[in-house]
Amino acid sequence: MKGKALAFGAGTVVNAIATGLGAAFGLALWTKAEVTLLNEPDLFEGKILNDPSENTALMLTTVRHILNRFGLGQEYGARIITDSNIPISRGLKSSSVAANAVALATVAALKEDLDDLDIIGLGVDASLEAKVTITGAFDDACASYFGGFVVTNNSKRILLRRQKIEEDLAVMIHVPVRKYLTIESNVKRIKAMKNYVAYVFDLAQNGNYKTAITLNGLIYSAALGFDTEATVRALEAGAVSAGLTGKGPATVALCPRDICSDIKASWSALGGEIIHTEFNNEKAKVI
Repeated sequence: MKGKALAFGAGTVVNAIATGLGAAFGLALWTKAEVTLLNEPDLFEGKILNDPSENTALMLTTVRHILNRFGLGQEYGARIITDSNIPISRGLKSSSVAANAVALATVAALKEDLDDLDIIGLGVDASLEAKVTITGAFDDACASYFGGFVVTNNSKRILLRRQKIEEDLAVMIHVPVRKYLTIESNVKRIKAMKNYVAYVFDLAQNGNYKTAITLNGLIYSAALGFDTEATVRALEAGAVSAGLTGKGPATVALCPRDICSDIKASWSALGGEIIHTEFNNEKAKVI
């Protein structure tokens, strides 16, 4: 009994830590998951091909949540393998994407059906249990699973707005070398910014995601102590929007295609990796 699935990356519009309300958008980055169910209920093995040193707790916990949902927690173990082109622990939703891909692959292996939001919710539950998120990252999970632009109430797990992104813009991402783990985030400092984040959330809810990305990034950079140099350089080079994604340290910039090389050049002195990608409007899928 084997299932394979593909889920896509996401970037932050409004980080939900401050208020419990968030927004995110789909990126054409990906994670593939392969889940093989075993007739040994105590045997769970996980492997992350793109970063073998990473902790596999999330993928193992996700499979257990799906099995328990169908009352099969005592029937099967699992072997889980993931591969991805998403840098881990940089704010590019690698955990939410992995949870979506593993959950969908497990449902496929069982030859069962679940509602999309149920699959997302089980992945969010697993992410909370594995302590890879503070809010559950329901916004990130929805953007990864559905694609496009989403606005959510993370506290109540309500999808408030969902739409395709039609604008013909490229997405540039500056990825610093250093990882930044969720447990490093100073939640007290973040919540001190809640009134300003609430204003930015209103912008996002009204569809002004480009301005929201920039303002959210500046606010969270201040709270988390991140340099805004990548953001300012991208805007100076002509980006229509730029800001910290997630809890960082990566920065995303939305730009006309003819200035991608200018943004890349502006970031060249900052070190790290530069990714050139696109919006994603495609839904996660069994493969």
